[in-house]
Amino acid sequence: MISPRHNVRATWARHVRVEPRGRRRTRIVTLSQQQVSQQQVPTHRKIADELGVREGQVRAAVDLLDDGATVPFIARYRKEATGTLDDTQLRTLEDRLRYLRELDERRTAVLDSIREQGKLTDELQAQVVAAETKARLEDIYLPYKKKRRTKAQIAREAGLEPLAETLLADPSHDPQATAATYVDAEKGLDDAAAALEGARSILVERFGEDADLLGELREMVWSRGVLTSTVRDGKQDQGAKFSDYFEFSEPLAKLPSHRVLALFRGEKEEVLDVTLKPDTAEVDGPTDFEQRIAARFGIRDEGRPADPWLTAAVRWAWRTRIFVHLDLDLRGRLRQAAEDEAVRVFAGNLRDLLLAAPAGTRATMGLDPGFRTGVKVAVIDGTGKVVATDTIHPHVPQNKWDQSIATLAALATEHQVELVAIGNGTASRETDKLAADLLSRHAELKLTKVTVSEAGASVYSASSYAAQELPELDVSLRGAVSIARRLQDPLAELVKIDPKSIGVGQYQHDLAESSLSRSLDAVVEDCVNGVGVDVNTASAPLLTRVSGIGAGLAENLVLHRDAHGPFRARTELKDVSRLGPKAFEQCAGFLRIPNGDDPLDASGVHPESYPVARRIVTASGTDLGGLIGNSRVLGGIRAEDFVDDTVGLPTVGDILTELDKPGRDPRPAFTTATFAEGVETLADLRPEMVLEGVVTNVAQFGAFIDVGVHQDGLVHVSAMSKQFVNDPRDIVKPGDIVRVKVLDVDVARKRISLTLRLDDEPGGSAKGQSDSGKGQNEQRSGRGRPQQNGRGDQRRSGRGNPGEKGGGRQGGRGRDKAPGGAMADALRKAGFDNR
Repeated sequence: MISPRHNVRATWARHVRVEPRGRRRTRIVTLSQQQVSQQQVPTHRKIADELGVREGQVRAAVDLLDDGATVPFIARYRKEATGTLDDTQLRTLEDRLRYLRELDERRTAVLDSIREQGKLTDELQAQVVAAETKARLEDIYLPYKKKRRTKAQIAREAGLEPLAETLLADPSHDPQATAATYVDAEKGLDDAAAALEGARSILVERFGEDADLLGELREMVWSRGVLTSTVRDGKQDQGAKFSDYFEFSEPLAKLPSHRVLALFRGEKEEVLDVTLKPDTAEVDGPTDFEQRIAARFGIRDEGRPADPWLTAAVRWAWRTRIFVHLDLDLRGRLRQAAEDEAVRVFAGNLRDLLLAAPAGTRATMGLDPGFRTGVKVAVIDGTGKVVATDTIHPHVPQNKWDQSIATLAALATEHQVELVAIGNGTASRETDKLAADLLSRHAELKLTKVTVSEAGASVYSASSYAAQELPELDVSLRGAVSIARRLQDPLAELVKIDPKSIGVGQYQHDLAESSLSRSLDAVVEDCVNGVGVDVNTASAPLLTRVSGIGAGLAENLVLHRDAHGPFRARTELKDVSRLGPKAFEQCAGFLRIPNGDDPLDASGVHPESYPVARRIVTASGTDLGGLIGNSRVLGGIRAEDFVDDTVGLPTVGDILTELDKPGRDPRPAFTTATFAEGVETLADLRPEMVLEGVVTNVAQFGAFIDVGVHQDGLVHVSAMSKQFVNDPRDIVKPGDIVRVKVLDVDVARKRISLTLRLDDEPGGSAKGQSDSGKGQNEQRSGRGRPQQNGRGDQRRSGRGNPGEKGGGRQGGRGRDKAPGGAMADALRKAGFDNR
């Protein structure tokens, strides 16, 4: 007889298309793709629910994206259509839309595959259509996925499926006796043990391909499991940088991204053995996971002959198949979550660099420090044009200090230099002393010195674009030019470099290239369009990042500008080769023409809204010149009076804002940091010192601060505020000027523990050094540390009350120009060296 539990198994059998006794009763489903789509929750509604907005807003945004509009264009000039979705919401929408469309493509492929096999039922169709994640979809598809010939398939071909079904359906059968009837030497079944092994393979595959069971077990392991690591024998010295992970264990659900990436890096470098343990509880007998598998298929130990064999089959399935599968899945989940967080941090840091305060159109002298090869000098005028270059040798071995000061003073006088930008590479602090001496001896020059990040400078100097832009200069002198231009306008200069080469992220070489590039490119695009671009002075790389303009159109714009002179009106953009109506629509509002024929062309008002702007001018009773910047008159204008069928209130409000401050630069004002005199090395630091410093990088565990001693100090997240801090970037951003107190200095290990809470006592908050040092020093991705940032952002002045935090500008210090990204560089300077 078949036990009552057969109903459960028959349900499973229908799901995998194998009925008891080997009979196949499959009803083919041939739903069209349109019918499939109708069964799904509409993509627009799903995204709307996730974003907390109306479905119509999402539908409008998707239509615009599908029509070729860019996120900056939609966020700025299509507010009525999207209900004022901002660029952050639109980027999230864009990413989610991409994922769901990829999921739908995969869903269609899965349905087609199962249909071709003749196994698509109504029930299975519904499961596939209802799958909301790629993991769930793959779980459902697992039994039907084309695979190599498995042990279970071989066993079925040998006719052992009835044996497996019999023992599972009625455990009162004796396994040995029942299996003996299946012995057949011609089929490779020499004895009962061979037959039972084949039957077990069939059940193991069955247990391991139950989608609902896999999903349930996956979440059980995620909530209970831990990730552990131990050092491999003989790797203690070689892997010293991973010493915090030599004996490590932490729950899966609580692992922060930087530890996950550090652990996997240690495993990849064959220093660590990383193990995922499904549960920390030690139990005698079947584990909770095995019990869940058994319960799913009605297996219980009631003393019947086949019960021990079935229990052993469950244990074997869990240990050799199911957990192996889940281990890979959950490692993938950990890595994906860690990569997503690392990309988020990278993108945030990059945004802060690009939106750093520009010094503006002031003549600047760039100094690229060096010892043996000398300090490279480049002077640029207010437009960024190179007007002079030189090389001086103030340091060892030549020590031409006075001669070098005389040279710099002469250049500064001749070209009316206002700012001195000092690269933060090798000999940076020594060159900073030289600049200080220059300022002291020649106070009449009224110079201001600022240390600037060299991150990615070498990449730019050796690039084809640098050779095209500065063909007459040696590669080394191009670096000095780049340093000077970065001070004038960080955004305009940094867009010439691949964002990944700027190196302000964690473990960037461990991250998926596509997602990292997509995220960073989006940040650059948003920053460039948020600031706006002077079409008559912008470089081709900068123009390439403007909405609707690619590399080809950017080159055409420059060629047209060179051939016909500066653009006088936005309408002239239509004369550029290959710049059609769609491209003009996307780019026109972001391309500015100062001092052109129409004052509106210097603003962020889109040409399509000029009629509305002129109606406002007429209503004001004055001319355009008298209205622009006239806050008193503009303040008396009611935006509602100009709303019609073609333009809504948000756009009219934006027009009024632009008329009040046309072409306003959203970046903060330029300020500088001042390092303490006499504090130049680790040995100069003492606990309780209060110093001014510059935030060089922000990670999940805290922030690195340059206080001018060649090593960045670390403010652990726990020492940032008296309140709980979820994200350190809520408190500080790269480039912020902060006042910090020294808590502890470990000269031997080159570690500096700092706090933003100026009332903290030394020794009370050194927690961050051990926590953040866990594997954080192994990335070496590019050169330098973050570019200066002049946030001065009053938005954040009250967040967490971290102490006296200033408006933001870069500081600097010297360091070796070893390969490694800015985050890697900051970690090395905080004492977590991996060399």
